[in-house]
Amino acid sequence: MDPLKALADAERKPYWLDSPARPEPRPRLTDHTTADLAVVGGGFSGLWTALMAKERDPSLDVVLLEGRRIGWAATGRNGGFCLSTLTHGLANGLERWPDDIGRLERMGVENLDEIEATLERYGVDCSFERTGELLVATEPWQLDALAEHLELISDLGLDYVPLDQEQVRAEVNSPTYLGGLWERRGCAMLDPARLAWGLREACLRAGVRVHERSPVRSLRDDGVRIELRTPYGGVSAAKVALGTGVFPPLLRRLRHFVVPVYDYALMTEPLTDGQLAEVGWRNRQGVGDSGNRFHYYRLTDDNRILWGGYDAVYYNGGLVKPEYDQRDETFLTLARHFYDTFPQLDEVRFTHRWGGVIDTCSRFSAFYGQAHGGRLAYGVGYTGMGVGATRFGANVMLDLLSGEPTERTELRMVKEKPIPFPPEPVRSGVIQVTRWSIAQADQHQGKRNLWLRTLDRMGLGFDS
Repeated sequence: MDPLKALADAERKPYWLDSPARPEPRPRLTDHTTADLAVVGGGFSGLWTALMAKERDPSLDVVLLEGRRIGWAATGRNGGFCLSTLTHGLANGLERWPDDIGRLERMGVENLDEIEATLERYGVDCSFERTGELLVATEPWQLDALAEHLELISDLGLDYVPLDQEQVRAEVNSPTYLGGLWERRGCAMLDPARLAWGLREACLRAGVRVHERSPVRSLRDDGVRIELRTPYGGVSAAKVALGTGVFPPLLRRLRHFVVPVYDYALMTEPLTDGQLAEVGWRNRQGVGDSGNRFHYYRLTDDNRILWGGYDAVYYNGGLVKPEYDQRDETFLTLARHFYDTFPQLDEVRFTHRWGGVIDTCSRFSAFYGQAHGGRLAYGVGYTGMGVGATRFGANVMLDLLSGEPTERTELRMVKEKPIPFPPEPVRSGVIQVTRWSIAQADQHQGKRNLWLRTLDRMGLGFDS
């Protein structure tokens, strides 16, 4: 099908949020109040922090402040891949924290197990499926990369199954596949919006006071308590946890470490039984291809295909604008790639197209810290793999606020900060040269040019 025609009727909104199940917003904060803990941000980071703070101490008075609606930003726009990795993949973690990688992998799997248990305990229905993830090669050079990946994991006891061309096409039938790896325990598929709404309900039942449409405009510290001001009220809190992602931080220091990158996705109409049979996909894994500019895709519970990734776009100046959420050039590219991957689905149309900003940093995985005498903690920089990792990050923030050392706070990745980005306009130049170089690597059998090799030597390691 002509990609332009296939996109003609696609709604310009995130599929997950376009649902009658979306709850009515909680009331704005319209007075001045106090709290033991104030959580800023109503995405996964803030929701997990508020809920687990009450689980640790039910007597704690917790207030959660969200500037718009619960789950509206990256939380409600992502692909719904809930991964065990805390380090944006094994290779990234092994390069940066080799001495801790065994613990990081173990803690990541434990975190995913605990997410599954939490959903059962609170009765959160978000179509959680522990399917694992297929990593597929679509070019010969990617087979070598998958072989190297398999060597990396051989000593860690992870549940990876190598698949040759015939075997991987038996799992998901695409003529582009040359081979793959099936990581069977470290990934679950879910509906991210329904997860956020379920966590909101769990927070409310636990006694968290949730206020939506209450953006925090300023933060002031009197040396004893931290005052957060919203347009119509405020909170005086003993402690504060920041889970605001890429949006303008209340701590100016974070602006040096985080940049906004835009990611885009499409959603198809539901596949018929016949169309699904053409593709196979009986085990319903999430799929990611192995290019530097990679696609991620998965089935929904009603057998639509979410198709996203490839273009990670940085707009010069690091601006965050609503109009950037729509990029027709990228949508057309994604549609063409979809039909190249699944030519047997050439009659399938798209019902939704959307994009949005995610927070990334130079090490691609979250970093953590404290301010205001240890009474404020933050976790930021998840780089698109935060559905699962934000729960771990929430625990890190609560550990830091408690002042008690834990296995989490002793990790190097928790103690260290990423390399800061240079100021603008140098920042934009560096990022755009890097994006161009990554695209060139994909067109030249994965060979990295001098610029990317220099970044590798500096420990930046851009590869996606």
